[in-house]
Formats: sequence, C-alpha cells, structure tokens
Amino acid sequence: MSEQNLQILLAERPEGWVETRHFRVQQAPLPRPADGEVLVRNLWLSLDPYMRGRMSDAKSYAEPVALGAVMIGGTAGEVVESRDPALRPGDKVVGMLGWQRYGCAPARALLKVDATMAPLQAYLGPLGMPGVTAWYGLKRICEARAGETVVVTAASGAVGSVVGQLAKAEGCRVIGVAGGPAKCAYVVDELGFDACVDYQAGKLGADLRAALGDGAHCLFENVGGEIFDRLLGLMRPFGRIALCGLISDYNATEPYAMRNVRAMLVQRLRMQGFIVSEHMELWPQALRELGALAAGGKLRWRESVADGLEQAPQAFIGMLRGENFGKQLVRVG
Repeated sequence: MSEQNLQILLAERPEGWVETRHFRVQQAPLPRPADGEVLVRNLWLSLDPYMRGRMSDAKSYAEPVALGAVMIGGTAGEVVESRDPALRPGDKVVGMLGWQRYGCAPARALLKVDATMAPLQAYLGPLGMPGVTAWYGLKRICEARAGETVVVTAASGAVGSVVGQLAKAEGCRVIGVAGGPAKCAYVVDELGFDACVDYQAGKLGADLRAALGDGAHCLFENVGGEIFDRLLGLMRPFGRIALCGLISDYNATEPYAMRNVRAMLVQRLRMQGFIVSEHMELWPQALRELGALAAGGKLRWRESVADGLEQAPQAFIGMLRGENFGKQLVRVG
C-alpha cells in the first residue's frame, strides 16, 4: 500500500483562543500494524471541547498532547489490515486514533460496531462518548426523577441534546439553554424540551427566572461562566449539579469570576465533576439504553460536518465559538 498518511499535529500551545497556526498538516508514511494490531482508515473524526484542554500543558486529569504529535481525537473507520483474529478487513471500528487518515492500534483498544444499525458516525455522537457522558451525568450524578425540573446548558450540542431527551424519557420537565433562536427552536420543536432560553437574546437573568419558575432540581452544566453563575442562584434546595464542561472558559486567559457560589451553601447543593472514561464499566449499560431509544425513533440528533481532514482545525475553532449545530464531525476523506 503506497498511500501516504495525512496527519494534523499540534504545532504550538495556544494562550487564549486557538488559531489555525497552532496546528501543522503533514504527510507521513503509512503505519504498519504489529502483531495484535490493526490498521484502520479513519472515515470520521470527532471534534470535542476536551481537546482544548489537551492542547495546554497545565495540570489536568490527562496528559497533554505533545508538541509535534498527532492531535488526540475519537475516530470511526474501517479495518484495512489486521494482525489479530478478533478483527478482519472491512470491519467498522471506533477508537482514539486522532487527527489522521490512517492509524494503528491493538485490536483490544477498538470497538467493533454495526454500521447497518446506525450511521457509522453516530458511534462518535449519541451512540458513543457524548451519549454515554449524557447518560452518566444525568442518571448517576443528577439522579433525575419524574416530576423534577432539569436544566441543560449547551442544550443543542452533542451532549446536551441527549441529556434533555433522556430526562424527558424519565418524566422530567426539561429547560434548555442555547445560543440563538434556531437552536432554541430545534431544542423545543424537535428534541421535545419544554422550553429553551436563548442566552444571546440579552435578557438572560429574566428569561432564566421565567423559564425555571420555582427553580431547578438538577443542572447539567456544559458551559460555565455567567450562565452557570446565574443558574446556581436558581437551584432548588438540595439540588444536584453534574459538572460536565466549562467551555466558556477554555480559551480565557482570565476565567470568569463566579459570584453566586454562596448558593452552594444556602441551597445545600451537591455538585460533582466527572470524566466519563473513568467509568467504562457502565458503558455497556448506557449504550444498550441509548441504542434502544435510537432504534425506537426516540433519540434524535443533528450533525455539523466539515469535509476533509484539512478542515479540522477551522471546524474545531468554530465549535469552540459555538458555530456548530449538534455534533461536530469531520468527514476525513
């Protein structure tokens, strides 16, 4: 096989907003699988907010991407060569092969999926890590119960959209927060949320108070900043908060200064951050439930797709700015 491997590397560590100059595109020799490994042609690349943290060398829950290394990322693709009997050429797999056209990995590090049951890229979205993130945060941290009010920030995104649908399936009242009338209309009309607050409308405080009424029992937080701060003051006593992300601060040189932390004490709130890859033992259960909902037409999702691996840096920057609608993917090409 004489084809070259197209890769996108981390060239510089950004301070503040990510720019395209922080990445470098290169051609590299095609990797060769060792015993127990397979060679995969990546067809889809997932772009996710956590990648911004991996570009920094600040202390975190995971090691940063090394300068000059391929950017980390979830991928879905097809096995083209195998040196492990567990996988054969033609099998569709999901793994963490990064921002490149081809990648090698041990067969045990890849998940074989059925692309006849759902589109292959869905295993990077609602039937993959974002879906399991939504499931874990809502069911194991928020512990949402029928009749309760659940509020979800970044409600039209890959995680938030699933959170809201799972909460509705539990019999909850669900309020979303999203940017712009189109996203809010999607959240209510297509995903079935009870209401959505447009944080770009200029009346954030008043709109949140009107939508939440007596307050929220559960908050699934993806955004941070002013939205999170205001929502802290609108939680009911003994409310639960699943802290999934703080995307509004990921590019900030001076993170937002929270003003309503006192509400944690006054309302006796419980908040827990989580990393879904630390709970792999629950993934099979979560994926079974998500798959059943999808098969029954009860789980909807939307995708933003950039065509060509070379477009990944710009698409990633756009996602951090909220320009995507639903799950941000790259069709590798």
